[in-house]
Amino acid sequence: MTFWLAALLFLHWSIVSALDFNQLLTALKRYGGQPYIFENWQSTLNKSRSLPEPEKLIRLNEFFNRNIQSNDDQVIWGQSDYWATPMETLAKGSGDCEDFSIAKYFSLVHAGIPVEKLRLVYVKARIGGPRSDITQAHMVLAYYATPDAEPLVLDSLITDIRPASRRIDLLPIFSFNSQGIWGTATSNNAPASTSKLSRWQTLLSRAKAEGFE
Repeated sequence: MTFWLAALLFLHWSIVSALDFNQLLTALKRYGGQPYIFENWQSTLNKSRSLPEPEKLIRLNEFFNRNIQSNDDQVIWGQSDYWATPMETLAKGSGDCEDFSIAKYFSLVHAGIPVEKLRLVYVKARIGGPRSDITQAHMVLAYYATPDAEPLVLDSLITDIRPASRRIDLLPIFSFNSQGIWGTATSNNAPASTSKLSRWQTLLSRAKAEGFE
């Protein structure tokens, strides 16, 4: 699957593993969140740091899938498309597929998984089974053990972490992380436009302000 492998662009942003937990807790409280959910997240994150990467994926994927309720941005934020920071998602206790993927991404990076092994992936998800013609926009998180490995897919709708070959219900459109964007709509490895990722760049700035240093 060339989509999963083709690199097109770098955004010149890095996320390092240090966290200011006091600043993050302050941000969560400012959003109306309860300290217990933050403490549970911090404990899960700290315990995950010493685990092998596959175990990190399982622990943090399960944490968000179990503790965050799936809901629509219109219901949560009163707008059609809002990308929440991890602290906003924890404070609200709910999020859409993008919020789940973003929260898992930041958490896994700070649990010690290199940024280059993780990508947020926009997909078209077939509703009603892999042979259905009905699709909707969806986002998942992909993990690459090595650059040429088949990615594992972390999904807010399915608890199991499955290899991409077992997610034939998902049609990848493009993927990105804090280092670049990958897609299929360009040729000759030409750089893609960053205009559609302005929301991501804004989110990175907001997360940094919260304490994700």
